[in-house]
Amino acid sequence: MGLVFAGAVAVVAVVLVLWPAPLAVDGVAVQTGHMQVTVDDLGETRSHDRFLLSAPVSGRLARIALRDGDWVDEQQLLARIAPLPLSERERIELTARVASAQALQREAQQRVRQSADELSQAQRDLQRMQQLQTQGFIAPQGLEQATQKELSATSALQAARFRALAAAADVQVAQAAMDAIRAAQAGAQGWLEVRAPRASRVLRIIDPSERVVAMGTPLMSLGDVAQLEGVVELLSTEAVKVAPGMPVLIEGWGGQQVLHARVRRVENYAFTKVSALGIEEKRVNVIVDLDDPPPALGDGFRLTARIVVWQADKVLKVPASALFRCGQTWCVFVIEDGRARQRPLTLDHRNLQEAEVTEGLVPGEVVVRYPGNELQDGARVRWRKS
Repeated sequence: MGLVFAGAVAVVAVVLVLWPAPLAVDGVAVQTGHMQVTVDDLGETRSHDRFLLSAPVSGRLARIALRDGDWVDEQQLLARIAPLPLSERERIELTARVASAQALQREAQQRVRQSADELSQAQRDLQRMQQLQTQGFIAPQGLEQATQKELSATSALQAARFRALAAAADVQVAQAAMDAIRAAQAGAQGWLEVRAPRASRVLRIIDPSERVVAMGTPLMSLGDVAQLEGVVELLSTEAVKVAPGMPVLIEGWGGQQVLHARVRRVENYAFTKVSALGIEEKRVNVIVDLDDPPPALGDGFRLTARIVVWQADKVLKVPASALFRCGQTWCVFVIEDGRARQRPLTLDHRNLQEAEVTEGLVPGEVVVRYPGNELQDGARVRWRKS
């Protein structure tokens, strides 16, 4: 009897020694919460309304006393040019430039009136939507769309007014050049004065030295750094997901806080850019309006933009680190009674950190993060919270 008992104990000991130990895994409980999907890329800031001033006539440019970063007031003297005698061809070209500038000014004024009408219509639509929402006749999404349309119309009107100011400044510069040439032809020796079209800051002076310049030579660029916008170069395959009005999170600009912005425009023209790996990519400029840019930001500063293309609350989500491919679908290992059970899922929206689960999981279930190749369906596991 003793031998039988000793043999049974030996068999049990051998089984316990040879029995595989449970695998140690990291587990996390599936929860519901807020989730957003973003399109991320690098960009830079620029002045909302940047002016590039050029020499309106050929002549001798006096040395420019200003420096990069100086603030200039409206109509402040920036540069002086002693005009050279013009040929008949140059006179005709200058006359045509004045006519072109005046035509662009009239176009800009018309766009201001059109944008103002669109803003008025958007405001009336918003008032009607607010009344219908109060009475319960429309869903909240309808009011959100009307609000966003009103905000976009406001930004469009502001941009149109800036373009009108720029067009008016171009007319003044072209007309001043024409007046100087007429004075020179009449025998009056004088200087053509180039003045600031509006109060702004000198962003860059091309060359402050005294020299002879040809008509159209760039002299300096001006801009108001208090009104900044962001330019984000997205891949064309990502830009099609972006629409005006989408919120934008600005990071990587040098400060600790996250800045907020909103998409104003997605340009319709894609350009080719060579990446650091030598790959040709199709890029599209996306223009965003910063809500409250800090004073430390200037023109041409680098930033990282995260454009929110989708977001929702109370979303059942699973960490992306728990997902793996099983055939044509996605699967996870769910911990049930100390064992890992493979389960297929139906997913919807995804980002780099998590994915929305529409079928296959319920809140509170524990899934395995970073499943290894040794983990199989039904394997015994010992998990710790990660």
